[in-house]
Amino acid sequence: MSVWDDIVGQEPVVKQLRTLAEGDESELAQSWLICGPPGSGRSNMAKAFAAALESPDHGLSDEPTKTTKQVLAGTHPDVRIVSTDKVTIGIDEVRELVATCEQMPSTAPWRIIIIEDVDRMLERTTNVLLKQIEEPSPRTIWLLCAPSAQDVLPTIRSRTRILNLGVPSNEAVQKFLERNDGIDSRTAARAARLAEGHIGVARMYARDSQVLADRDELIVGVLNLRKASQAVLLADSLNASAKAQAESAVNEQAKKDQLEFRRVNGLKPDERIPADLRGAYNAVAKKADLKRRVTRLTRDVLDRALNSIASIYRDVSVLQNDAEDSVGLVNLENRTAIAELSVQLDREGAVQRMDAIATARRRLAGNGNALLVFEALFCALIA
Repeated sequence: MSVWDDIVGQEPVVKQLRTLAEGDESELAQSWLICGPPGSGRSNMAKAFAAALESPDHGLSDEPTKTTKQVLAGTHPDVRIVSTDKVTIGIDEVRELVATCEQMPSTAPWRIIIIEDVDRMLERTTNVLLKQIEEPSPRTIWLLCAPSAQDVLPTIRSRTRILNLGVPSNEAVQKFLERNDGIDSRTAARAARLAEGHIGVARMYARDSQVLADRDELIVGVLNLRKASQAVLLADSLNASAKAQAESAVNEQAKKDQLEFRRVNGLKPDERIPADLRGAYNAVAKKADLKRRVTRLTRDVLDRALNSIASIYRDVSVLQNDAEDSVGLVNLENRTAIAELSVQLDREGAVQRMDAIATARRRLAGNGNALLVFEALFCALIA
């Protein structure tokens, strides 16, 4: 299976990068900015491109090479993947990257550095990168990822070759879920529709019935908003649900990390940790790190909730403009309630509520109190 097979709905970009990976390296840019909305697969695109550049078969063999497997798993010595569970990427980490990129690759043709969320760098941190991005070391390639070019400082944009990814179609996401995850067609179709082109969210909806049930409850709650007391209760319920989802996911990942630590060090699942390994073992799931991960993931869950809420007013606008036959509805299961809301609200009212959602998103991004942000939002949404 080719490294490109897991890239969903991005055929023009795949064709471009595949040609470059297989062609004359003198035509290859060394600084890239891969842009795409959440769920478009920009990080996966960066990893696939890296694997195609590093592997002797350019990632095309039916049986992946050792190099391809290492790159996609994030374990190749010449490919560094930077992601963060913090709000921003720290300046010390970037300085370390700059020092690393000046070294020649050890086993592969290129030293490749992938930064998954370059938009999470503060300006002073980004400035550390500028010279390297503008004049990369001879055998170094930078693959920077961000939601859009506008989310990155102009000084970075102007020094990179920009690739823009689109939103995968529902059909493409559905087929991906059926082929790669073995999801039945009905479940895959619904998950793809509700995720609105976000591959990761579609997978979550298809695999986790509780996450899907939480979304259904949120949609019904918003459609039934009639008074401020309901808005307050719904905000409290949403925040509690988001925190519970985040804690569950973080604790599950911590357990996996601890089991992997035991495996790597030749320890059985129930074997006592030797004294000389205890410090390293405890660092795998340090409380401060777990708390930070929960905070970050809670924010991600709430951001996903805003997308779900926005889909209601997107559907309202579709009905108000008689466009259902051409673009369809996201929340088909709630069509009756949405049709009633499209009559209660005029077009300006629908737009005002979309603006209120955008305001809530900005407040969350500015570290506003999540409970107060959603209380204010839900009060603004009352029809």
